[in-house]
Amino acid sequence: MSLLNVGKKFFIFCILASSISYHISANKALEIAILNDQNNNGFIDSSSDMTMNLINRKGDVVSRKLRFKRLEVPEDGDKSIAVFESPRDVKGVAILSYAHKVQSDDQWLYLPALKRVKRIASKNKSGPFLGSEFSFEDFSFQEVEKYEYKLIGEEDYLNLKCFVIERTPLDPYSGYTKQLVWIDKENYLIQKIHLFDRKSFHLKTQKFEEYKLYEGFFWQPQKIEMINHQNGKSSILLFENVKLNSGFTDRDFTQNSLKRSR
Repeated sequence: MSLLNVGKKFFIFCILASSISYHISANKALEIAILNDQNNNGFIDSSSDMTMNLINRKGDVVSRKLRFKRLEVPEDGDKSIAVFESPRDVKGVAILSYAHKVQSDDQWLYLPALKRVKRIASKNKSGPFLGSEFSFEDFSFQEVEKYEYKLIGEEDYLNLKCFVIERTPLDPYSGYTKQLVWIDKENYLIQKIHLFDRKSFHLKTQKFEEYKLYEGFFWQPQKIEMINHQNGKSSILLFENVKLNSGFTDRDFTQNSLKRSR
């Protein structure tokens, strides 16, 4: 056999090996993502009180109070409403989200000063949510079907052994080109996410802390922090009074209910 033929066969072998390795990585990463998603299944509905702390570059803090409720939709993404209770300048502002497994999420913003509901266009969901470092996109639920996955490796984070997976948003209007996600190997809970902007620069880091188990199956972080590495600001969400199974229905998650949510 000539050296040329040997070289061709070796080249083909390398391509096939690389393809097999990629598919194994993608399948394993998808399996991890599904196991993570199962931590949020079966709750039916939930409610909680939230504090949002906005922290500027100097460390000054502005606090806002919110009420949050969520309804599980087994065949699709979940529905949620977040309503601001204080301070006065944002009191009554509310956001309604219908997450979807595949297509773009539906979101509406209620502005009490204008007494109207405004639909948030898909291409605008990368914008900041009411001056925080969370975007409208961040305020929606990250359904498994919205991403492509690849297993990057394993790494210790805060004394936890974690998988590191890369997920690429399929939504063309996403504000992120990719996300690196640390998921602990014991409970399959997301510990942190590195978010990369449309120019592929590391824009933000999202941290999930102080997980608490409710009713033996539902994990809820008590603290979610979003750090913006480009402007030096951060925002923190604190959760209290988490309750499951309050009897919410679809009628509690409509545009009309958004207007009545004050």
